[in-house]
Amino acid sequence: MRLLTVRLIWHLVRPKLGGKWMGCPRIILADDNPEMLERVAKFLSSGFDVVGLATDGQEAIESALRLSPDILVTDIAMPIFSGIQVASHLRRLGSTAKVIFLTVHEDHDYVEAAFSIGVLGYVLKPHLTSDLIPAIERALRGLPFTSQFPAPALKVVLESKRFVSASLAGHDSNAPKDDHAAAVRHCHEVAFYADDGSVVDGYARFIESALESGNAVIVVVTEAHRVSLLSRLQADGVNVPAAIEEGNYIPLDAADALSRLTVNDTPDPVRCAKVIGDLITGAAKRVRGEHGRVVVCGEIAPTLLSKGNAEGAIKLEHLWDEITRGYGVHTLCGYLLSAFPDKENSPIFEGICAEHSAVHEALGVSSERKQIPEFIGKNRNASRK
Repeated sequence: MRLLTVRLIWHLVRPKLGGKWMGCPRIILADDNPEMLERVAKFLSSGFDVVGLATDGQEAIESALRLSPDILVTDIAMPIFSGIQVASHLRRLGSTAKVIFLTVHEDHDYVEAAFSIGVLGYVLKPHLTSDLIPAIERALRGLPFTSQFPAPALKVVLESKRFVSASLAGHDSNAPKDDHAAAVRHCHEVAFYADDGSVVDGYARFIESALESGNAVIVVVTEAHRVSLLSRLQADGVNVPAAIEEGNYIPLDAADALSRLTVNDTPDPVRCAKVIGDLITGAAKRVRGEHGRVVVCGEIAPTLLSKGNAEGAIKLEHLWDEITRGYGVHTLCGYLLSAFPDKENSPIFEGICAEHSAVHEALGVSSERKQIPEFIGKNRNASRK
């Protein structure tokens, strides 16, 4: 009943011309608090065309896809889907709506999570009257905006895309300065291996090539693979202790990393944005040469899959792809083929592949060739744009 009243007021308070605003930006508002929806709708009614209201994340997604607004102003904490999930879903589904978060959350983890998925505005509710309209105006021009924050400066801000208020500025960013270049350089590949020996061999060749090119390499693998990989690299002439000391080779344990990225074995978008962002920016400081970059090979999602959590593994792959896209990171994920006993008919196998820009049949799996779908080895970027 309360929401019905809000919708009625919304239709009454805005002047109409032929049922639509002439030349006014179209906006959808999403918040699980009807009073906040009413307040924001009234506040924007004199200059914007508020075309829809939503009280949960699912309704926000459906409304944005149906009404094609210029702007979606949404809370973060909402039923069904959070604002972060809404923004991620819309981006994946090809929505052109610019997303602005209107929230009470001042934690920089939320800000970093928002920026990592392409949100352009982050407005604190206490600053609604002073900040929301400037945030909308900037978003319409493709420029970001954040409210003034009392906390210390953000650690991760993409300077070329994020407007940072005075209290947030002053921290160097190692993220790519050019969005197009970042998108071109970003690569999230997956390879499927017949056995552990093949995994180590594939990772070793990937790491050796990366180090030779002046890249910083993050290696997040199981303890068994880490030990075998160390022996293999040293046998190939790589001075691993020196690389570790110089910060060019960063070995991490997959199980430990997984515990930092999940809550109850479910990947958490906020944790992922902070942990992955901090890891990449730290590694970026060790990159050598003009064309050096951060590369990653790892088994975090595969570790989650090995625990029987296929949905979590696919979600983690998706979050990793969304977050690393802004940094131009090259990632190689390795899975054992034994994890997919019926690959041809496995939605899990197809789901894992769908979250990667390229899928490869790796060394040592020739006997499995006929059981792998036709898209193996093909670049899947075109289907993800």
